[in-house]
Amino acid sequence: MNNATAQILTQAVEELSDVKAYKELFHRNTEGTPLPSGTVLAEIVDLARAILFPGFYGNSSVNIDTLQYHIGVNVEHLYCLLVQQIQAGLSFAETDDESSEAERFKENRKLAQEKAEKFVSKLPEIRKVLATDVIAAYNGDPAAKTYGEIVSCYPVIKTLMNYRIAHELLLLEVPLIPRMLTEMAHSETGIDIHPGATIGKYFTIDHGTGVVIGETTIIGDNVKLYQGVTLGAKSFPCDENGNPIKGIPRHPILEDDVIVYSNASILGRITIGKGATIGGNIWVTQDVPAGTFISQKR
Repeated sequence: MNNATAQILTQAVEELSDVKAYKELFHRNTEGTPLPSGTVLAEIVDLARAILFPGFYGNSSVNIDTLQYHIGVNVEHLYCLLVQQIQAGLSFAETDDESSEAERFKENRKLAQEKAEKFVSKLPEIRKVLATDVIAAYNGDPAAKTYGEIVSCYPVIKTLMNYRIAHELLLLEVPLIPRMLTEMAHSETGIDIHPGATIGKYFTIDHGTGVVIGETTIIGDNVKLYQGVTLGAKSFPCDENGNPIKGIPRHPILEDDVIVYSNASILGRITIGKGATIGGNIWVTQDVPAGTFISQKR
């Protein structure tokens, strides 16, 4: 490397290392509290899937005699990884205060342990709900031969595992990690579900690719979506400075027994009534009464 090249590289490094240039994009982590790790979160997802559907994920040799042992080992490992990652998330989200780094570390560690314990206690209920999703996917697809095929192969179940885990963590006020988990599923399956969405039992998405479900969406029981469906916001109300107002309800409500066919866009805080059917390739921005069938005009 000649002097000119070295000088160019050095200059680039100095500019890239200038903290002032990053402003809010730079995270100044303290010693022992790095950002949550995508690699570790992927391991957490694998462990959770092995716990929720043993034999289909993780060790394929699990049988009825070794089931409790394998689940016990995986739950303990999951808990330890969760404590570590939740603490990283809490450290990422914390604001400047007058307490020392040691005090904040100790406080976040205790809080992370409490949240991880509460999450683990929710795993049986998460599995019960996911079991209804498997049934819905099986009953809704004549090509499906067994429940095992649904669990092993169908992208909707992989996505819903991540979503239902992420949603519980969000309810526990765990920062950052829930969104990372659902974005991992988005990358894996092409289905984009915000962890803040509320989704009932017996939910399924046929095929799945391109489905988008926004943060404040509420979905009842026994709802079915097809590929390309968007449950989105119609507009973004802004404050006096022109910045979008965060957290307000802006996505649709789908009541029980609704079916939405491929590439339909349902936008805004509107209600699709119980048992309504929305045809494909249409744009819906107003309430739809219960039992109504909406389709394109010929």
